[in-house]
This record gives sequence, C-alpha cells and structure tokens, in this order.
Amino acid sequence: MRWENLADGPVRGVADAALFGADAVTTRTFDTPEFRGITFHEIRARSIVNRVPGASRMPFEWTVNPYRGCSHACVYCFARKTHSYLDLDTGLGFDSQIVVKVNAPDLLRRRLASPRWHGEHIAMGTNVDCYQRAEGRYGLMPGIIAALRDHANPFSILTKGTLILRDLELLKQAAAVTDVGISVSVGFVDQELWRTVEPGTPAPERRLDAVRTLTGHGIGCGVLMAPVIPFLGDRPEQLRATVRAIAASGATSVTPLVLHLRPGAREWFMAWLERHHPYLVRRYERLYAEGAYAPKWYQRRITRQVHELAEEFGIGPTRAGAARRIRVPEQPAPAPAAPGGTQLTLL
Repeated sequence: MRWENLADGPVRGVADAALFGADAVTTRTFDTPEFRGITFHEIRARSIVNRVPGASRMPFEWTVNPYRGCSHACVYCFARKTHSYLDLDTGLGFDSQIVVKVNAPDLLRRRLASPRWHGEHIAMGTNVDCYQRAEGRYGLMPGIIAALRDHANPFSILTKGTLILRDLELLKQAAAVTDVGISVSVGFVDQELWRTVEPGTPAPERRLDAVRTLTGHGIGCGVLMAPVIPFLGDRPEQLRATVRAIAASGATSVTPLVLHLRPGAREWFMAWLERHHPYLVRRYERLYAEGAYAPKWYQRRITRQVHELAEEFGIGPTRAGAARRIRVPEQPAPAPAAPGGTQLTLL
C-alpha cells in the first residue's frame, strides 16, 4: 500500500505531500456482525482541512474527510478512484478497506485556532460519508463538530447515515453560534433498487426519518435527491413517490442530481450493471458516451420534473448556497457624495 502518498489526489515529486508515514498505520479487524469483513487502517494524519481543487464543480472551497473508503458500498460512488492513490482496490477494497484518521478532531481544532485560518465554510461528507458505520466505533464527528462550534466556524454535512442523530445536541449548539447546513442524500425510495445499489446504507425511509427529527428540533435539513439513476430510478412514478416522501419528511428543499460516472466508479458500476441489468449496458454506453456526466438535455429534464413535483408537494429547490447557509459579508455603506457637481458616466 502506498501510504506515504495519501493525499486528495496523485502528488508526484513532492516529498512532503504525504499526510502520514507508513509507521503511523495500525490495521485492525473486529469480529462483530456490523464490521465483519471490514479492515480498518488507523492513521495519525498530518493534515485534515483540504482545499478543493480550483477546477472542481463543488460550491465550496474547504473540506474535512475523517475517513477514506466507505462501507455504504454504493456501486456508483464517485470517490472510488481515491483508493487507487493508495494502491488499494477501487471495488470491494473501497467498500471494506477503511482508512480512519483517528486524530482528525485534534488536527481540526489546531487548524481553526491558527491565525492563518479566517473562518471559511467547511463541508463534510463530500467525498465519503462521515457517518458511515465506522463512525459508530471511532466517534470522530462529535470532536469535529465541537471544534467547529467552539470556533463558531460555519460548516455543512451531507450524509446517508442516520447516526447523525447521535450528535443532535452538538448540532443544535453549533447552529446557535454559526451557520450550519445539513443535507441528507435520498435519490429514490424504491426498496429493490436501494438493496442492490446502496447495500450498506440505512433504508431511504430511515434517512427521511432522520430528516424529520432534525427539522423537528429546529435544524433545517434539505434533501439531495441523488443519484437519479437513468432507466432504473427515473420513471415519472418513481420520481413522484420520492418527492412525495421527501416532502412528507419536512425537508426544507429538494435538489436532484443525476448519476455521474467518473473513472473508478464507472468501471465498477458498469460491471454491476452487466450482472444485474445487462439489457441496459448499451443504453448507458450511449448516454454516457461523452464522459462522466449525462447529457444536458437529460439532466434538464430530470431537474424540471423534480422541481415541478416539489412545487406540487410544497417544497422548493435549493437556491445556490442555501443548503449551506454561508453568511454573505455585509457591504460597507457608500461614502456620502462630496459637495459639488456629479460626474456622469456611461456605466
């Protein structure tokens, strides 16, 4: 395993780019039903706050990811490629070889206290889920949220994990002093589809129960309706059932996102498709012939349908930045005009 190169992407020729050394790794397995078949690599990371690459489509600049790999085992997970940077398998290895940054809360607290840190928004759950099963054992998120609360640093969390409810009190405390945005991912409520493409996640209805609980305690919670899976989860009646259930949960917003297939995820998903739905392979090859994203016309169609259903059921789409509730700096009042004439301009 190439532990010395653990970074957010391949880094070549930079000796100090490593987040930890091989001598800092402890590998463990636990013979309990929820962790059977999973190996945990506990490491003491050198860095925890990561800058998002400038070319990214993500609407945030900084992330915290206490884990690598994810036992949710979603067959479409775009983060699978990151395991290849460690010479780990991007298929079953991604689902069962979990890297745990055991010192994440301490690292974050030190970073937030640095005079070079200016309180920028931090997004979590954007690579792998910070409330996957490993969090039940390692409990890193309470320390992370407490650090953000103590520094009144704005943050957001995206999750499929109902374990977030364990930290409800901490989230309420943080929301009292800074901007906190919570989103739960529910792409569909079809039980058969869920069991095959997201086998390690809580059921969609359990996730929507979490939304209901969070909103019931005054923490606004949006739903990222992702992914909408072409030809398997995009029929009008499926979209209607999903949006109806999201509305019934009390979600503050619903934002659809069509499946995208980046390298690493694409190969694993297409192999799964060949086994379970071979008649769809050619259709997918045509739909995703231009790259990782479905054609714009297809994305627009799904977005329009979901927004129309959301309006029907009384919830609206997320506005840019609304789910994260990033505070916009106040603009200083303009200085009073000096006495005398006014300079006219054409602009």
